[in-house]
Amino acid sequence: MKKGNLLLCAAILAGTGLFAQNSQQDSIQIQQLDEVVVSDSRFELKRENSGKTVVKITAEELERNQGRTITELINIKSGIEITGSRGRDGSVFGVFARGGRGKQVLIIIDGVRVADPSSFSAEYDLRLLSTPEIESIEIIKGAASTLYGTNAATAVINITTKKSSKEQVSGNFQSTVGTNQTSDDQNYNLASFANSALVNGSLNKFSYSVGFSNRYSDGISAATTPENEEDSFSQFSTTIKLGYQFSEKFELNVYGNQTKYDTEFDASFTEAPNQTKLDQERIGVSSSFTYGKGSLHVNAAYSDYETDSKSTFGESLSEGKNLVLNLYNKYVYADKIYTVVGVDYLKDEAIFTDTEEQTILDPYANVVFVSDFGLNLNAGARFNNHSEYGNHLVYNFNPSYVFPTTNGYVKLLGSYATSYITPNLTQLFSSFGNEDLEPEENRTIEGGVEYAVNDKLRLSTIYFNRNERNRIGADENFISANISDEIDATGIETEITWKPSSTSTVDINYAFTERKGDNAIRIPKHKVNASFAYAFSDKTYVSLTYQYTGDRFDTDFRTFEDVALEPFSLVNLYAEHQLCDNFKLFINANNLLNEEFVEVIGFTTKGRNISAGFNLSL
Repeated sequence: MKKGNLLLCAAILAGTGLFAQNSQQDSIQIQQLDEVVVSDSRFELKRENSGKTVVKITAEELERNQGRTITELINIKSGIEITGSRGRDGSVFGVFARGGRGKQVLIIIDGVRVADPSSFSAEYDLRLLSTPEIESIEIIKGAASTLYGTNAATAVINITTKKSSKEQVSGNFQSTVGTNQTSDDQNYNLASFANSALVNGSLNKFSYSVGFSNRYSDGISAATTPENEEDSFSQFSTTIKLGYQFSEKFELNVYGNQTKYDTEFDASFTEAPNQTKLDQERIGVSSSFTYGKGSLHVNAAYSDYETDSKSTFGESLSEGKNLVLNLYNKYVYADKIYTVVGVDYLKDEAIFTDTEEQTILDPYANVVFVSDFGLNLNAGARFNNHSEYGNHLVYNFNPSYVFPTTNGYVKLLGSYATSYITPNLTQLFSSFGNEDLEPEENRTIEGGVEYAVNDKLRLSTIYFNRNERNRIGADENFISANISDEIDATGIETEITWKPSSTSTVDINYAFTERKGDNAIRIPKHKVNASFAYAFSDKTYVSLTYQYTGDRFDTDFRTFEDVALEPFSLVNLYAEHQLCDNFKLFINANNLLNEEFVEVIGFTTKGRNISAGFNLSL
């Protein structure tokens, strides 16, 4: 896609907003703006009272994107690029937000941070998640270490799994089958399969949920080689949740999950019988006690990761363990001041030559003030205590001001926040580790405006500026070290959500990102996502999605030179039809125009692929 087309997209983006603003509202009854966000404060606050940039993937959006993976859904949100989400199943995903790297994005599941301490980057693998088990996703963009601690530097992806039904027995079953092919080999063989089953319910004060899912695919080689040998991917996941409501004020939930995946992979440009097997086991507990205008919360989880890799460099077996404990108290003063005071404990463990570990103990406090005259203020601080490098302080200051309009509001917002990224166990204790490392430091400044008209229109534009200091890299001897060179990333993110009628929705977002200080590989300078959805009736729904990924660089490891990658555009189609009250059919057509493109040099991307499936609710 050339610059002219990009300018056309920007013109459409602006024109849509102007048209929507000028549309007549006379026949529309004024409604209360009651959309709430949680992640930026841990309270359910109206979006207009939030001064942060929060993107929501609601239960309704998940219902109307069945058969798609979590990475596909997140990748169409503004300012985020997930490398590998358009390639063969089993590709390594790097979540890049606002010009940052994957280690600067924190992933949370049901209130608890998740990360594999034995992996090289200590990131969480999104392939471990099953979409049918997810209730909603909130994405906070910007520095959020005050509330969430280490790694929450460019974004926090807060994932909530489905709660048990109020019925005694409820079930949901989903199955998808489709092709798995490249743009130059359109054979239309069925080579991708996914299934899930979820049974849950409530018996008086007791609730339960049992879920199972699996995915399998083959038919595509991981590497772009003449041999074109097929590499398979398989995943199995089982989750059990049990809960008991002791009283109206006190509840307790326990859960367990095991996820296994087995993926074959190649080195770039080279076929190889490489294989990775990962086994993740998680157990956890969550509890809350409500009193007056406050509540006390405890979240704890223990995770075990075992990874067995066979590659051209030999076989390696790694094991990591992770213990997370969150204790915090929420209290509301005079229905205007929302406070959170808590402490987080984190212990990471991995086996190198010896068993190594690091611990973190962080007290923190955050307060949100919602005034009667439009001013909102979110501020807080966290005192990080680390077993290796000692202490570190982070904080945030986030004011916003709301101007009411006849049918909605105009909100001005700003933010100054710091965050930190703890050195992982590999960087500290491996054969090229350095126990004297300091944490990476990030500073983010944001400013922007949001305009909303009832539930019909929301338009926002955000400017951000990030600075990275003390980042961890390697010295001339390949030993981990803090690097003195700084990174600066600036950008603009614009989003429009418009509902021209009760049956149609238009979503458009554009992100401009510029990173200076290194080669900024795999981070597009321009990215556009646009979707149009239309409900023909209560039973039939169709959506068309357009994605543009602009100029970016990647490293060719045959020559160790950075290469400019061509922009590309993808068009995706989704349709569903409700045959009866509890049975739905759906179809996905991804890369409908069969565009050939490069996402990572030397690795395969998908061409046109068709999948279809059903969803049965009982």
